[in-house]
Amino acid sequence: MPVRSRIPAALLALAVSIAGFGVAAAPAAAAVTSRGVTIPDFYTPPAALPTANGALVRTEPLPLALSLPGINSSLPGSATRIMYRSTDSNGNPVAVTGAYLEPAADWTGPGSRPLVVLAPGTMGQGDQCSTSLALQYPLVLGANGGQTTVSIGYEILAMYQLLAKGLAVVQTDYPGLGTTDRLHPYVNRVDEGHAVLDAARAAKALPNTSITAKSVVGLYGYSQGGGAVASAAELQSSYAPDVALKATYSGAPPADLVKVTEAIDGTELVGALGWSVNGFLQTDPDLQAVADRYLSDAGQAALKDLSTMCVGDALFGYAFKRSTSWTRTGQSLADVIEAEPSLRSFIDQQFIGARKPTGVVRVATGVADNLVPHGQARTMAVDWCRLGANVVYAPILLPSVGDPLLNHFGPLLADQGTAVAWLNDRLAGWPAVTNCVTMPIQP
Repeated sequence: MPVRSRIPAALLALAVSIAGFGVAAAPAAAAVTSRGVTIPDFYTPPAALPTANGALVRTEPLPLALSLPGINSSLPGSATRIMYRSTDSNGNPVAVTGAYLEPAADWTGPGSRPLVVLAPGTMGQGDQCSTSLALQYPLVLGANGGQTTVSIGYEILAMYQLLAKGLAVVQTDYPGLGTTDRLHPYVNRVDEGHAVLDAARAAKALPNTSITAKSVVGLYGYSQGGGAVASAAELQSSYAPDVALKATYSGAPPADLVKVTEAIDGTELVGALGWSVNGFLQTDPDLQAVADRYLSDAGQAALKDLSTMCVGDALFGYAFKRSTSWTRTGQSLADVIEAEPSLRSFIDQQFIGARKPTGVVRVATGVADNLVPHGQARTMAVDWCRLGANVVYAPILLPSVGDPLLNHFGPLLADQGTAVAWLNDRLAGWPAVTNCVTMPIQP
């Protein structure tokens, strides 16, 4: 399976910020690099981790590339890079990185300033793709030995809108995205849900912030992030009952990976299938026998290549390819899932919608989204309603533009302001009325 590589310092490393065009310093000997980008030493976990989930491992000031001087502090606020302990789906301790952002804006609602955990959308699987690194370098470029990389920190927009409301924000990078000890277990329900909840714990453990023990918590995520926060809302009662979760915004969640696999194959984002398989093989090594039976040399090479790629790289390198080109038999990955009970069982365990979430959840999905299909996201909301959850279902009525990636990305932009305002109102104490009763007549 793909592993992280350690490459000598003489290889080229370049990380460019669109604010200031900063260039990363030359790497030290044996520095960890990914596709020519040097990963800061901060992201290498120590040999031993704390015993408590959410416990801080290390912190450092994080310079925000996109900030302005203010009267009392920089705008939209100040940031701290964090590493904290979480637990993976196998029950093992794992180091996770992220960032806490202290807003310059005052909180105008009642009580203590709330905390929002932002779970990023798909960034890739290379360590250079992490969202906390993107806060410092919104545009990351790298080149090495014929490999190139480009990563854009698009989640900055949502974070800064939340900060403008006076909400404190902590974002998680998820396990293995930034941290150099493992691959990112892409769309692993438990790993991501735990990382989201433990990010809230880690933020509250930071000294000298404006959040308090009484600060309520909200979750925000779209696409991969929408699945991560949906999972976290389901897991809160059993895994993190101490996290005072009040409201969740889950946009375009990949709740049913079987249906998502079928939809993504052959689109611009087919590389995400490789990230999924890489993560599955890391989590359950017994699946390697299945992979060996089906994956061709081309398929094995694609998985290795994708393991260090960001979204931009996957778009340039694999857009519109089909997974049939990765198998010995010419079967698609969806066909392999159907044919192999052990693989199907593993993926069925990733299903989101079978457990009642804590707090009120706004599930938003574009009706024309055929990348992370609208139907399976709506089904998650229906399943939650049947469990008696407090669900606000919000279909985003945008026309299809004929391109799956744009059909998926359009609702992110169209709904973002509404989603931030909705979450802010819930954290301020304004009630939300579930619309489960009217869901049968909604698209």
